[in-house]
Amino acid sequence: MTSGQGVWITLEGGDGSGKTTQANLLATWLEDAGRTVVRTREPGGSEVGQLIRDIVLHHRGDIAPRAEALLYAADRAHHVATVVRPALARGEVVLQDRYLDSSVAYQGAGRVLDGAEIRDLSLWAAEGALPDLTVLLDLAPEAARVRLDSADKPFDRLEAEKNEFHARVRDAYLALAAAEPERFLVLDASASPDELAESIRTRVEALFA
Repeated sequence: MTSGQGVWITLEGGDGSGKTTQANLLATWLEDAGRTVVRTREPGGSEVGQLIRDIVLHHRGDIAPRAEALLYAADRAHHVATVVRPALARGEVVLQDRYLDSSVAYQGAGRVLDGAEIRDLSLWAAEGALPDLTVLLDLAPEAARVRLDSADKPFDRLEAEKNEFHARVRDAYLALAAAEPERFLVLDASASPDELAESIRTRVEALFA
């Protein structure tokens, strides 16, 4: 485990892959088992992070790719220091929507920056912190677009990118998972929510064994 006696679980995947649904199901299951769960996200898991989230996701107009990557890293540094590490030190379960793998996939592959540099930047910002488990919900961009369209809400800056962008993001996620199979659980996000939840619970139970 990364710090103290807590457990840190992150959920990753393209927009529309169902991360929020699975986070809700997992949080309920953990709390029913008597665990204290801290739900958080990047960007936006702290007061400072929320300001950064508004910039990177809702700013009108372009943001230079390197500036975008640095903004995410700034959010990550503050978030890990003020939210994640304290919760783990208290022995709690941190359940987080997106972490550095998102930066490698979106700012690295999506924005065509060097993924290794993005990862190194994120690890420096977070003082090397990595989750105990990363759940990757894998979904083809075309299927994700159908889900996003049916949600009937405005797209943020990243959701609005073309399928080519999201295909690069997906490929980067799968490459990351292949490089760290001990940390990742890769699931086909087209499966039913209940099937996905059961697979996640089985893997999470092993963290407490």
